[in-house]
Amino acid sequence: MRIPTEPIGSIPRSPELIEAITNPQNGVDLGKLYDQAVNDTISKFDKTGSPVITDGEQTKSSFATYPLEGLSNLSAEGMKIAFDDGHFRQLPLLTSGPFKYGNYAVKYLIAAKKHTNTPIKQAVISASAISLIYPQNGIKSYTQAEFIADLLNECEKDIRQCLEQGAYKVQMDFTEGRLSLKLDPSGGVLKHFIALNNQVFDRFNKDEQQKLGVHVCPGGDHDSTHSADIDYADFLPQLFDLNVGSFYLQLASEPDRIRVLKIIKQYLKPDQKVFIGVIDVLSPKIEAAEDVMNNIIEAAEYISLNQLGTTDDCGFSPFCDDVSTTRETAFAKIQARIDGTRLAGEKLFS
Repeated sequence: MRIPTEPIGSIPRSPELIEAITNPQNGVDLGKLYDQAVNDTISKFDKTGSPVITDGEQTKSSFATYPLEGLSNLSAEGMKIAFDDGHFRQLPLLTSGPFKYGNYAVKYLIAAKKHTNTPIKQAVISASAISLIYPQNGIKSYTQAEFIADLLNECEKDIRQCLEQGAYKVQMDFTEGRLSLKLDPSGGVLKHFIALNNQVFDRFNKDEQQKLGVHVCPGGDHDSTHSADIDYADFLPQLFDLNVGSFYLQLASEPDRIRVLKIIKQYLKPDQKVFIGVIDVLSPKIEAAEDVMNNIIEAAEYISLNQLGTTDDCGFSPFCDDVSTTRETAFAKIQARIDGTRLAGEKLFS
């Protein structure tokens, strides 16, 4: 495919798997259901002709908190992330140190590789997101500086293990980036987040950084967002200061795509590639391949072809209780992205 295209990560789980996760019952073999879900997801991805796939995050407890699985030094009173429809997600709170991940993303990569020879990308959560679990009033005998040092080591390990196991790309989910400007319009929190994540990325050499990417969006949960009202113009210039090779940007659902494309053109660095969202994951409408093609051709007027790729605006149903989108709809939309990207390549490289 002349124009690269990649998914973000999550795929809606089947109703049977959602029921087994949310309402555990005796006799249900969750491990077997997980394995079936991963196999089915990868099989459906391969049928779309996608050059890069994921495991659909079928076995992740949450894209944001999987590293915290099994930890005993957490409480439930952490930060609440409010969505526009009134619901919220809540992070846990760290109660004592030292901090170590209870789970690493490489586990999902190793399991997925058993089902396919297609290149697999692996999503990891950002250091900045996990940093939010440290309490504002501190922890006795465990300073915030000590926590950050441990966090950076663990985030590096999470990424490096995936690279060592042959991940095609390791994508850091940074969905709190745009939200930070809602919490702190001065931009101080965003600046801190960028610096913190760069402390992780700077532990990798230039070649390794080209295999790293960052995904940003205004959130996507139960067909609602948490920060779509924040102007991209206040966010994107700093985003491209992250030391990675690829950026995955929500764009299909933006009301003024041309304005955003002009900002990307202004700030994208020569060694960076931008994967623009051409699929609105929160809309039930399945895009036509020709419309996807036209949006890509439009983007090519502002972004050099050697720096342009396509993706979906976000993952589909990133939390296991989100039933707003079916698997069938998600894969139909992915097929439209694949076909539209191919058509655009044929037009632009003819």
